[in-house]
Amino acid sequence: MDLFDRLDEHDYEKIVFCNDGASGLRGIIAIHDTTLGPALGGLRMFPYETEEDALVDVLRLARGMTYKAAISGVNLGGGKSVIIGGSRSEKSDSLLEAMGRFIEAMGGEYIAGQDIGTGSHDMAVLRGVTRHVSCVPHHAGGAGDPSHATAYGVTCGIRAVLEAVTGSDDLAGRHVAIQGLGHVGAFVARYCHEEGARLTVCDIVEEPVRRAREELGAAAVAPDAIYDVECDIFSPCSVGAIVNDRTLERFRCAGIAGAANNVLAESRHGAALMKRGIAYGPDYLVNSGGLIRCQEEVLGAPTDDARIFEKVSQIQSQTRSVIRVAEELGIGTEEAANRMAEERLHEARRVGKAWNTLRNARPA
Repeated sequence: MDLFDRLDEHDYEKIVFCNDGASGLRGIIAIHDTTLGPALGGLRMFPYETEEDALVDVLRLARGMTYKAAISGVNLGGGKSVIIGGSRSEKSDSLLEAMGRFIEAMGGEYIAGQDIGTGSHDMAVLRGVTRHVSCVPHHAGGAGDPSHATAYGVTCGIRAVLEAVTGSDDLAGRHVAIQGLGHVGAFVARYCHEEGARLTVCDIVEEPVRRAREELGAAAVAPDAIYDVECDIFSPCSVGAIVNDRTLERFRCAGIAGAANNVLAESRHGAALMKRGIAYGPDYLVNSGGLIRCQEEVLGAPTDDARIFEKVSQIQSQTRSVIRVAEELGIGTEEAANRMAEERLHEARRVGKAWNTLRNARPA
């Protein structure tokens, strides 16, 4: 499939390739849909093996942000950006500033936030060259790291999936396997621990695993062994596409809900999970807490934790609604969530079209 086929497949609005020889920047910005507002999505830095891998990822992530905003009631569009490179070895202020200039040149069509390989400090660097950035730390005039809100929302999604498979949303005594202990995964582990869950964790970095063992009493396994852990909920909080042909038969869980984007390698894997009796909390709904939090920052609303967490807590009832619709229609939860998100987008387009028609019909 060539580039234009990829763009046409899901009606992407814009894609920008970013190159700066001086800083070594190679990046991509993708805007999927701005029906609900300017496109907001994280800036990911990852050592993709090929530029095609980076393109596939940014396109999938941008579309996921559109659906995330639509299903969670956020008035923003869907976009994403990536920088090709290792965040631990190749990141520099000059590279981030170069990316920021590309973002600024888009005039507010795209608003960046933190993601895998970037943090709030990096957003402060971007703020030096562009206004169109969220997740900026307090000392730089922003509202801070949204990871707590994302993790709290994931915990709400875990409760909803747990209730669907056990009849109760009580995490006490339940076993949660968490894949990835980065910005969000570590907080998910802590929230689940505080509610009495037993944890098994993994990460490619040893330090967060050590802390989880010592502070949360978690068991630890090798990264590839996490798929074989028998548990109530499997919570993917790292990279996407972890439900795939290779892993599908290995899962020993009753449900899946986590912070990772694009958990299903392909849509058909959602139906495969349903066939195996594994309940799935659609990733872009379960992990939408950070977006809910960022919307308040972008729109200039108060960003106190109590107010934000009250909004984020609705993820639990929204996830229950998606599971209920899926059961009523006999379809997978991802398909049910997609339909619900598309209904909101369709209605927004209809209202916008009607308003433009009315405005253009008025006498000058």
